[in-house]
Amino acid sequence: MRARRSAPRLLAAALFLALAVQGTPATAGAAGQRHDVVTWAASADRTGDAVAGRGYRLAVHTSVGGDNLRIRLSNAFGDRPVTFDSVYVGLRKQGAELVRGSNRRLTFDGGRSVTVPAGSTVRSDPLPGRLAAASDLLVSIHSPDAAGPATGHGMAMQTSYLTQGDHTGEEDAVNWKGTTGSWFYLDAVSVRTSATTGAVVTLGDSITDGWQSSSDLNRRWPDYLARRLRKSSLTTVKGVANEGISGNKVLADGAGLSALHRLDRDVLSQPGVRTVFLFEGVNDIKAHSGVTAQDMISGYREIIERVHAAGRCAVGATVAPFKGWSEWDPAAESVRQDINTFIRDSGEFDAVTDFDRILRSPYDPQRILPVFDGGDHLHPNDKGMQAMADAVDLATLDCERADD
Repeated sequence: MRARRSAPRLLAAALFLALAVQGTPATAGAAGQRHDVVTWAASADRTGDAVAGRGYRLAVHTSVGGDNLRIRLSNAFGDRPVTFDSVYVGLRKQGAELVRGSNRRLTFDGGRSVTVPAGSTVRSDPLPGRLAAASDLLVSIHSPDAAGPATGHGMAMQTSYLTQGDHTGEEDAVNWKGTTGSWFYLDAVSVRTSATTGAVVTLGDSITDGWQSSSDLNRRWPDYLARRLRKSSLTTVKGVANEGISGNKVLADGAGLSALHRLDRDVLSQPGVRTVFLFEGVNDIKAHSGVTAQDMISGYREIIERVHAAGRCAVGATVAPFKGWSEWDPAAESVRQDINTFIRDSGEFDAVTDFDRILRSPYDPQRILPVFDGGDHLHPNDKGMQAMADAVDLATLDCERADD
Protein backbone atom coordinates (compact mmCIF):
# COMPACT_ATOMS: atom_id res chain seq x y z
CA MET A 1 0.00 0.00 0.00
CA ARG A 2 2.86 2.42 0.71
CA ALA A 3 4.24 1.96 -2.78
CA ARG A 4 0.86 2.73 -4.31
CA ARG A 5 0.36 5.86 -2.26
CA SER A 6 3.82 7.20 -3.12
CA ALA A 7 3.60 6.43 -6.85
CA PRO A 8 1.93 9.73 -7.87
CA ARG A 9 4.55 11.68 -5.96
CA LEU A 10 7.37 9.71 -7.55
CA LEU A 11 5.84 10.23 -10.99
CA ALA A 12 5.57 13.95 -10.31
CA ALA A 13 9.16 14.01 -9.12
CA ALA A 14 10.33 12.20 -12.22
CA LEU A 15 8.50 14.70 -14.42
CA PHE A 16 9.87 17.61 -12.41
CA LEU A 17 13.39 16.20 -12.71
CA ALA A 18 13.14 15.34 -16.41
CA LEU A 19 11.92 18.78 -17.36
CA ALA A 20 14.51 20.41 -15.15
CA VAL A 21 17.21 18.59 -17.08
CA GLN A 22 15.72 18.91 -20.56
CA GLY A 23 14.21 22.36 -20.27
CA THR A 24 10.83 23.47 -21.56
CA PRO A 25 10.75 24.15 -25.30
CA ALA A 26 9.04 27.33 -26.42
CA THR A 27 8.92 29.37 -29.55
CA ALA A 28 9.44 33.11 -29.50
CA GLY A 29 5.73 33.61 -30.15
CA ALA A 30 4.69 31.34 -27.30
CA ALA A 31 7.09 33.07 -24.93
CA GLY A 32 5.35 36.36 -25.67
CA GLN A 33 2.09 34.89 -24.45
CA ARG A 34 3.40 33.83 -21.05
CA HIS A 35 4.32 35.65 -17.88
CA ASP A 36 5.29 35.04 -14.26
CA VAL A 37 2.55 34.67 -11.67
CA VAL A 38 2.97 34.48 -7.90
CA THR A 39 1.90 31.07 -6.59
CA TRP A 40 2.78 31.52 -2.89
CA ALA A 41 3.80 34.42 -0.69
CA ALA A 42 4.19 35.46 2.94
CA SER A 43 4.63 39.00 4.20
CA ALA A 44 8.05 39.83 5.58
CA ASP A 45 8.70 41.31 9.00
CA ARG A 46 11.49 41.25 11.55
CA THR A 47 11.66 37.70 12.93
CA GLY A 48 14.12 37.50 15.81
CA ASP A 49 17.88 37.46 15.44
CA ALA A 50 19.74 35.79 12.60
CA VAL A 51 22.02 32.79 13.28
CA ALA A 52 25.19 32.29 11.25
CA GLY A 53 25.56 28.87 9.66
CA ARG A 54 21.92 27.92 10.10
CA GLY A 55 19.96 26.05 7.46
CA TYR A 56 16.22 26.42 6.93
CA ARG A 57 13.99 23.91 5.17
CA LEU A 58 10.78 25.83 4.55
CA ALA A 59 7.51 24.09 3.74
CA VAL A 60 5.17 25.96 1.39
CA HIS A 61 1.99 25.02 -0.50
CA THR A 62 1.54 26.51 -3.97
CA SER A 63 -1.66 27.66 -5.67
CA VAL A 64 -1.31 28.01 -9.45
CA GLY A 65 0.86 25.63 -11.47
CA GLY A 66 3.34 26.48 -14.20
CA ASP A 67 6.98 26.15 -15.16
CA ASN A 68 10.23 28.07 -14.61
CA LEU A 69 9.81 28.33 -10.84
CA ARG A 70 11.48 31.26 -9.13
CA ILE A 71 11.72 32.21 -5.47
CA ARG A 72 12.21 35.59 -3.82
CA LEU A 73 14.52 35.97 -0.83
CA SER A 74 14.08 39.00 1.40
CA ASN A 75 16.43 40.92 3.65
CA ALA A 76 13.90 43.73 4.00
CA PHE A 77 14.40 44.09 7.76
CA GLY A 78 18.10 43.29 7.95
CA ASP A 79 20.62 45.92 9.00
CA ARG A 80 23.49 44.37 6.99
CA PRO A 81 23.92 42.21 3.88
CA VAL A 82 23.17 38.49 4.17
CA THR A 83 24.72 35.84 1.93
CA PHE A 84 22.97 32.61 0.91
CA ASP A 85 25.55 30.17 -0.38
CA SER A 86 23.23 27.25 -1.13
CA VAL A 87 19.54 27.22 -2.06
CA TYR A 88 17.51 24.19 -3.18
CA VAL A 89 13.86 23.47 -3.89
CA GLY A 90 12.08 20.14 -4.22
CA LEU A 91 8.84 18.29 -3.71
CA ARG A 92 7.95 17.38 -0.16
CA LYS A 93 7.37 13.72 0.72
CA GLN A 94 6.73 14.03 4.45
CA GLY A 95 8.13 16.17 7.22
CA ALA A 96 11.55 17.45 6.18
CA GLU A 97 12.03 14.61 3.67
CA LEU A 98 11.89 15.29 -0.06
CA VAL A 99 10.64 13.07 -2.85
CA ARG A 100 13.73 11.32 -4.15
CA GLY A 101 15.22 12.96 -7.23
CA SER A 102 13.25 16.21 -6.92
CA ASN A 103 15.66 18.43 -4.98
CA ARG A 104 17.12 20.97 -7.43
CA ARG A 105 19.69 23.71 -6.85
CA LEU A 106 18.60 27.28 -7.54
CA THR A 107 20.97 29.87 -8.97
CA PHE A 108 21.10 33.66 -8.92
CA ASP A 109 22.44 35.38 -12.04
CA GLY A 110 24.01 32.04 -12.85
CA GLY A 111 25.82 31.68 -9.52
CA ARG A 112 25.19 29.37 -6.60
CA SER A 113 25.64 32.14 -4.03
CA VAL A 114 23.87 35.46 -3.65
CA THR A 115 24.31 38.38 -1.26
CA VAL A 116 21.16 40.37 -0.49
CA PRO A 117 21.76 43.96 0.68
CA ALA A 118 19.97 45.25 3.76
CA GLY A 119 16.44 46.33 2.89
CA SER A 120 16.42 44.44 -0.41
CA THR A 121 14.99 41.35 -2.08
CA VAL A 122 16.36 39.11 -4.82
CA ARG A 123 14.73 36.62 -7.19
CA SER A 124 16.34 33.37 -8.26
CA ASP A 125 16.92 32.37 -11.86
CA PRO A 126 14.05 30.35 -13.39
CA LEU A 127 14.23 26.62 -12.76
CA PRO A 128 13.19 24.80 -15.95
CA GLY A 129 10.47 22.20 -15.46
CA ARG A 130 6.77 21.98 -14.77
CA LEU A 131 5.30 22.38 -11.28
CA ALA A 132 1.74 21.23 -10.64
CA ALA A 133 -0.80 23.38 -8.85
CA ALA A 134 -1.24 22.71 -5.12
CA SER A 135 2.28 21.30 -4.76
CA ASP A 136 3.98 20.93 -1.40
CA LEU A 137 7.50 22.31 -1.72
CA LEU A 138 10.50 22.34 0.57
CA VAL A 139 12.78 25.32 -0.03
CA SER A 140 16.15 24.78 1.67
CA ILE A 141 18.46 27.74 2.28
CA HIS A 142 21.74 28.20 4.12
CA SER A 143 23.57 31.34 5.15
CA PRO A 144 27.15 31.22 6.47
CA ASP A 145 27.17 34.80 7.76
CA ALA A 146 23.64 35.81 8.79
CA ALA A 147 23.65 38.28 11.67
CA GLY A 148 21.53 41.05 13.11
CA PRO A 149 17.75 41.16 12.60
CA ALA A 150 16.37 38.24 10.59
CA THR A 151 13.65 38.80 8.00
CA GLY A 152 10.79 36.35 7.85
CA HIS A 153 7.15 35.64 8.62
CA GLY A 154 6.44 34.89 12.25
CA MET A 155 3.11 33.04 12.25
CA ALA A 156 3.27 30.54 9.42
CA MET A 157 0.68 28.00 10.71
CA GLN A 158 3.08 25.55 9.09
CA THR A 159 5.96 23.51 10.47
CA SER A 160 9.34 24.06 8.82
CA TYR A 161 12.73 22.67 9.75
CA LEU A 162 16.12 23.82 11.05
CA THR A 163 19.68 22.54 11.04
CA GLN A 164 23.16 23.84 11.64
CA GLY A 165 25.48 23.62 8.66
CA ASP A 166 24.74 23.22 4.99
CA HIS A 167 22.46 20.24 4.40
CA THR A 168 20.37 21.90 1.71
CA GLY A 169 21.20 19.37 -0.99
CA GLU A 170 20.19 16.36 1.10
CA GLU A 171 16.82 14.78 0.34
CA ASP A 172 16.44 12.85 3.59
CA ALA A 173 15.48 14.41 6.92
CA VAL A 174 18.33 12.97 9.00
CA ASN A 175 20.03 16.30 9.70
CA TRP A 176 16.86 18.40 9.91
CA LYS A 177 15.94 17.80 13.55
CA GLY A 178 14.87 21.29 14.61
CA THR A 179 11.44 22.73 13.89
CA THR A 180 10.00 26.23 13.60
CA GLY A 181 6.56 27.74 13.12
CA SER A 182 7.96 30.63 11.08
CA TRP A 183 9.27 31.16 7.57
CA PHE A 184 12.68 32.82 7.26
CA TYR A 185 13.96 34.95 4.36
CA LEU A 186 11.68 33.33 1.76
CA ASP A 187 8.76 35.62 0.93
CA ALA A 188 7.46 34.53 -2.51
CA VAL A 189 7.42 31.75 -5.11
CA SER A 190 6.33 32.33 -8.71
CA VAL A 191 5.88 30.26 -11.85
CA ARG A 192 5.60 31.09 -15.55
CA THR A 193 2.23 30.38 -17.10
CA SER A 194 -0.24 31.66 -19.69
CA ALA A 195 -0.51 35.44 -19.94
CA THR A 196 -4.26 35.06 -19.42
CA THR A 197 -3.67 33.65 -15.92
CA GLY A 198 -3.50 36.05 -12.99
CA ALA A 199 -3.28 36.11 -9.22
CA VAL A 200 -5.12 37.65 -6.29
CA VAL A 201 -3.28 38.99 -3.26
CA THR A 202 -5.13 38.83 0.04
CA LEU A 203 -3.96 41.79 2.11
CA GLY A 204 -4.93 41.44 5.75
CA ASP A 205 -4.22 40.68 9.38
CA SER A 206 -4.29 37.58 11.60
CA ILE A 207 -7.55 36.24 10.16
CA THR A 208 -5.99 36.18 6.70
CA ASP A 209 -2.75 34.89 8.24
CA GLY A 210 -4.80 31.92 9.45
CA TRP A 211 -4.80 32.18 13.22
CA GLN A 212 -7.19 29.61 14.78
CA SER A 213 -7.17 27.50 11.62
CA SER A 214 -5.57 24.06 11.81
CA SER A 215 -1.79 24.15 11.51
CA ASP A 216 -0.07 22.19 8.72
CA LEU A 217 -3.37 21.59 6.86
CA ASN A 218 -3.62 24.75 4.71
CA ARG A 219 -7.00 25.80 6.06
CA ARG A 220 -6.59 29.56 6.05
CA TRP A 221 -9.39 31.23 4.10
CA PRO A 222 -7.01 32.13 1.21
CA ASP A 223 -6.15 28.40 0.99
CA TYR A 224 -9.82 27.51 0.62
CA LEU A 225 -10.12 30.29 -1.96
CA ALA A 226 -7.22 28.79 -3.95
CA ARG A 227 -9.00 25.42 -4.00
CA ARG A 228 -12.13 27.04 -5.39
CA LEU A 229 -10.19 28.94 -8.02
CA ARG A 230 -8.46 25.80 -9.29
CA LYS A 231 -11.85 24.23 -10.04
CA SER A 232 -13.57 27.33 -11.40
CA SER A 233 -14.26 28.34 -14.99
CA LEU A 234 -15.57 31.75 -13.90
CA THR A 235 -12.18 33.45 -13.78
CA THR A 236 -8.62 33.09 -15.01
CA VAL A 237 -7.36 34.28 -11.62
CA LYS A 238 -5.69 31.13 -10.27
CA GLY A 239 -2.78 32.25 -8.12
CA VAL A 240 -3.30 33.25 -4.48
CA ALA A 241 -0.69 35.15 -2.46
CA ASN A 242 -1.43 35.40 1.27
CA GLU A 243 -0.10 38.72 2.55
CA GLY A 244 -1.67 38.63 6.00
CA ILE A 245 0.28 39.60 9.13
CA SER A 246 -1.06 38.87 12.60
CA GLY A 247 -1.84 42.14 14.39
CA ASN A 248 -1.40 44.23 11.25
CA LYS A 249 -3.15 47.58 10.81
CA VAL A 250 -4.16 49.66 7.82
CA LEU A 251 -2.81 52.95 9.15
CA ALA A 252 -0.09 52.37 11.76
CA ASP A 253 3.09 50.33 11.81
CA GLY A 254 3.48 47.82 14.62
CA ALA A 255 2.92 44.16 13.84
CA GLY A 256 4.67 44.57 10.51
CA LEU A 257 4.53 47.70 8.45
CA SER A 258 1.01 49.01 7.96
CA ALA A 259 -0.97 47.96 4.91
CA LEU A 260 -0.29 51.40 3.45
CA HIS A 261 3.45 51.11 3.99
CA ARG A 262 3.86 47.52 2.73
CA LEU A 263 1.49 47.71 -0.24
CA ASP A 264 4.22 48.17 -2.84
CA ARG A 265 6.65 45.54 -1.54
CA ASP A 266 4.23 42.84 -0.42
CA VAL A 267 1.51 43.27 -3.03
CA LEU A 268 2.13 45.36 -6.12
CA SER A 269 5.66 44.03 -6.68
CA GLN A 270 4.41 40.44 -7.00
CA PRO A 271 4.25 39.18 -10.60
CA GLY A 272 0.97 38.53 -12.38
CA VAL A 273 -1.23 40.20 -9.77
CA ARG A 274 -4.64 41.09 -11.17
CA THR A 275 -6.59 41.75 -7.97
CA VAL A 276 -5.92 43.03 -4.47
CA PHE A 277 -8.39 41.71 -1.90
CA LEU A 278 -8.34 44.02 1.14
CA PHE A 279 -9.69 42.61 4.41
CA GLU A 280 -8.21 44.63 7.22
CA GLY A 281 -9.18 47.19 9.85
CA VAL A 282 -10.19 45.43 13.06
CA ASN A 283 -6.79 46.01 14.68
CA ASP A 284 -6.97 49.75 13.98
CA ILE A 285 -10.45 49.86 15.51
CA LYS A 286 -9.93 47.79 18.64
CA ALA A 287 -6.65 49.48 19.57
CA HIS A 288 -8.60 52.51 20.90
CA SER A 289 -5.92 54.83 19.54
CA GLY A 290 -8.40 57.49 18.51
CA VAL A 291 -8.73 56.27 14.94
CA THR A 292 -12.04 57.35 13.45
CA ALA A 293 -14.12 55.87 10.68
CA GLN A 294 -13.07 58.77 8.47
CA ASP A 295 -9.40 58.04 9.17
CA MET A 296 -9.97 54.45 8.09
CA ILE A 297 -11.92 55.46 4.99
CA SER A 298 -9.06 57.76 3.98
CA GLY A 299 -6.66 54.83 4.35
CA TYR A 300 -8.88 52.56 2.28
CA ARG A 301 -9.19 55.21 -0.40
CA GLU A 302 -5.42 55.59 -0.65
CA ILE A 303 -5.01 51.84 -1.09
CA ILE A 304 -7.74 51.77 -3.75
CA GLU A 305 -6.16 54.67 -5.62
CA ARG A 306 -2.70 53.08 -5.60
CA VAL A 307 -4.04 49.70 -6.66
CA HIS A 308 -6.00 51.30 -9.49
CA ALA A 309 -2.99 53.38 -10.53
CA ALA A 310 -1.11 50.09 -10.91
CA GLY A 311 -3.87 48.81 -13.20
CA ARG A 312 -5.19 46.28 -10.70
CA CYS A 313 -8.62 45.51 -9.28
CA ALA A 314 -9.43 46.42 -5.67
CA VAL A 315 -11.91 44.18 -3.88
CA GLY A 316 -12.93 45.12 -0.35
CA ALA A 317 -14.28 42.96 2.46
CA THR A 318 -16.32 44.20 5.40
CA VAL A 319 -14.78 44.02 8.88
CA ALA A 320 -16.05 40.98 10.75
CA PRO A 321 -17.79 41.09 14.16
CA PHE A 322 -15.69 40.73 17.30
CA LYS A 323 -17.95 41.30 20.32
CA GLY A 324 -16.65 39.15 23.17
CA TRP A 325 -13.03 39.96 22.39
CA SER A 326 -11.48 41.86 25.31
CA GLU A 327 -11.02 45.11 23.38
CA TRP A 328 -14.57 45.31 22.03
CA ASP A 329 -16.81 48.14 23.21
CA PRO A 330 -19.76 50.08 21.75
CA ALA A 331 -17.50 52.88 20.49
CA ALA A 332 -15.35 50.45 18.51
CA GLU A 333 -18.49 48.76 17.19
CA SER A 334 -19.81 52.11 15.96
CA VAL A 335 -16.61 52.71 14.00
CA ARG A 336 -16.84 49.20 12.52
CA GLN A 337 -20.40 49.77 11.37
CA ASP A 338 -19.49 53.11 9.73
CA ILE A 339 -16.52 51.51 7.96
CA ASN A 340 -18.66 48.66 6.70
CA THR A 341 -21.25 51.08 5.37
CA PHE A 342 -18.50 52.74 3.32
CA ILE A 343 -17.16 49.42 2.04
CA ARG A 344 -20.62 48.18 1.04
CA ASP A 345 -22.16 51.34 -0.36
CA SER A 346 -19.50 53.77 -1.57
CA GLY A 347 -18.89 52.05 -4.91
CA GLU A 348 -15.18 52.86 -4.63
CA PHE A 349 -14.11 49.22 -4.54
CA ASP A 350 -14.49 47.28 -7.77
CA ALA A 351 -16.35 44.60 -5.80
CA VAL A 352 -17.23 43.79 -2.21
CA THR A 353 -17.38 40.55 -0.22
CA ASP A 354 -19.49 40.90 2.92
CA PHE A 355 -17.58 38.85 5.50
CA ASP A 356 -19.54 40.60 8.25
CA ARG A 357 -22.81 39.19 6.92
CA ILE A 358 -21.34 35.71 6.44
CA LEU A 359 -19.75 35.40 9.89
CA ARG A 360 -22.15 37.24 12.22
CA SER A 361 -24.70 35.59 14.46
CA PRO A 362 -28.35 36.23 13.54
CA TYR A 363 -29.11 36.46 17.28
CA ASP A 364 -26.41 39.02 18.04
CA PRO A 365 -25.00 40.55 14.83
CA GLN A 366 -22.12 42.09 16.76
CA ARG A 367 -20.80 38.58 17.53
CA ILE A 368 -19.31 35.91 15.32
CA LEU A 369 -21.61 32.91 14.82
CA PRO A 370 -20.59 30.29 17.44
CA VAL A 371 -20.17 27.52 14.87
CA PHE A 372 -17.57 29.70 13.10
CA ASP A 373 -15.86 31.00 16.27
CA GLY A 374 -12.30 29.77 16.82
CA GLY A 375 -12.80 30.36 20.53
CA ASP A 376 -11.69 33.95 21.08
CA HIS A 377 -14.70 35.66 19.43
CA LEU A 378 -12.51 37.29 16.79
CA HIS A 379 -10.83 34.60 14.70
CA PRO A 380 -12.84 32.07 12.68
CA ASN A 381 -12.14 28.35 12.94
CA ASP A 382 -11.71 26.06 9.93
CA LYS A 383 -15.46 26.13 9.18
CA GLY A 384 -15.49 29.90 9.37
CA MET A 385 -12.43 30.13 7.11
CA GLN A 386 -14.15 27.96 4.51
CA ALA A 387 -17.36 29.98 4.77
CA MET A 388 -15.38 33.14 4.06
CA ALA A 389 -13.77 31.67 0.96
CA ASP A 390 -17.11 30.31 -0.22
CA ALA A 391 -18.60 33.81 0.07
CA VAL A 392 -16.22 35.29 -2.53
CA ASP A 393 -17.85 35.78 -5.93
CA LEU A 394 -15.02 34.44 -8.06
CA ALA A 395 -16.12 36.37 -11.13
CA THR A 396 -15.47 39.64 -9.27
CA LEU A 397 -11.75 38.87 -9.08
CA ASP A 398 -11.48 40.03 -12.69
CA CYS A 399 -12.16 43.59 -13.76
CA GLU A 400 -11.47 45.85 -16.74
CA ARG A 401 -8.75 47.69 -14.86
CA ALA A 402 -6.46 44.66 -14.91
CA ASP A 403 -3.51 45.26 -17.21
CA ASP A 404 -1.23 42.21 -17.32
